[in-house]
Amino acid sequence: MRVVVADDSVLLREGLSRILQDEGIEVVGTAADAEAAAALVAALHPDLILLDVRMPPTFTSEGIELARTLREDPSAPAVLLLSQHVHVGGALALFDDDSTGLGYLLKDRVLELDTFLQAVRQVAAGGSVVDPLVVRSLVTRRSPSGTLADLTPREAEVLELMATGSSNSAIAGHLVLSTRTVESHVNSLFLKLDLQPTEDENRRVRAVITYLAQRG
Repeated sequence: MRVVVADDSVLLREGLSRILQDEGIEVVGTAADAEAAAALVAALHPDLILLDVRMPPTFTSEGIELARTLREDPSAPAVLLLSQHVHVGGALALFDDDSTGLGYLLKDRVLELDTFLQAVRQVAAGGSVVDPLVVRSLVTRRSPSGTLADLTPREAEVLELMATGSSNSAIAGHLVLSTRTVESHVNSLFLKLDLQPTEDENRRVRAVITYLAQRG
């Protein structure tokens, strides 16, 4: 596995690099801002980029914007976003349709080496990861009134596949349906689970959280 590490903190960059290298993971480059990170990705074609959500010059959403740009390219690396705080807005919007090879962890999770390294490998392999504290924050903020029992068997199948990180196109292939039909099922289950669109919550992530919570 070849990885680029992008964070404005030199201590965190070096710490992350050392952790990965000690596990036999090759760190091919490091960057202190989004522009340098984008250049490294273009030049080195890594398998994964660890990307700080907030970087210079404004320390707002540079990492999120770079991740969004990278996700538009099918050949781009997997992205594991790192954040200092529980931020349930723009970062989770990236999970809207295709969450393969995408993760979002709090930086404190790096101290839990096994958990962190498992997330690195899972995202690099095409999986998806959302930090448990972010999940808890979403659950606490608003619990949907709908239940899984309200779903049709097909909608339940679609939701179960969503919970594995599958995109709409991947779900369509698995269930031998058209992408348009899958999109219709997704929109229907959003309505039945009372997941209304908001500016700071991702309905796809909320649906998966509901599935995991109600499934027990």
